[in-house]
Amino acid sequence: MLYINNNGDILPSDSYVIRAGNRGHMYGDGVFESIRIFDGKPINMGNHVKRMLEGATKIKMRPPSYFDEAFFADKIQELLDKSNIKDGGKCRISLDRSRGGTYLPEVNEVEFLIEVYPLELNRFELNPKGKEIDIYMEHKKDKSSLSNFKTKNGLLYVLAAIAAKEKGLDDYLIANFQGGILESTNSNLFVVSNGVLYTPGLEEGCLAGTMRMQIINLAIKNGIKVYECNILPQNLLVADEIFLTNAISGITWASGYRTKRYFNTISRRMIGLLNDSWARPRQH
Repeated sequence: MLYINNNGDILPSDSYVIRAGNRGHMYGDGVFESIRIFDGKPINMGNHVKRMLEGATKIKMRPPSYFDEAFFADKIQELLDKSNIKDGGKCRISLDRSRGGTYLPEVNEVEFLIEVYPLELNRFELNPKGKEIDIYMEHKKDKSSLSNFKTKNGLLYVLAAIAAKEKGLDDYLIANFQGGILESTNSNLFVVSNGVLYTPGLEEGCLAGTMRMQIINLAIKNGIKVYECNILPQNLLVADEIFLTNAISGITWASGYRTKRYFNTISRRMIGLLNDSWARPRQH
């Protein structure tokens, strides 16, 4: 049986019901993080909690001072142990503004919800078949002070994911109003040309992905050049590789954009480095 933590109450996940007036449910008034589990333990907690709390503050929520890495790591571990997740898994932390009010909240205090789920894989694995991608044209993403955070306003990504499926594609890339390519429906974007990585800068409006930063740091540490810059559609047509990154899948490589075909040489190297960076000695 799986369990959730609803603002301090441990409950079976199949018995949890969203309470009336929940602002995350009613208005998308909150932020969230998705965290990967290896060997029954969450990874990269510091960066996830940091971004989540910065996002909460950005939307005028007031998380208590004890909402820190240690607090959430302890709560997640409690759920993993109770849910008997000892290998691969994932976790979602939601911070919602406390109930009360309509568009104008009555308070800015915070409620949390933590969910955990098992996954078959206990490491990152590169997808054997590359993804077919294109650029989503119907809606664009604004460049704003909220663009870098995982808020619960995800309608753009939902519509793009539906449109990609309708077109027979694996994913769509999201652009800003200036024509810059930012990310996919669920991942950050990396373009590889001549062994150099290029990724949209945060100032362009992409999500400040925790895996994005992990890949940038790993690449630099291993002698691979990385540039944060504006990515345009023509850059996709001359690239050698394109890969997507997020906290749960790690790295996903794209095999095609329209008529363009791609390799996965750097993608395979980076996912090996990624797994090595989070490897833990097994307890016997």
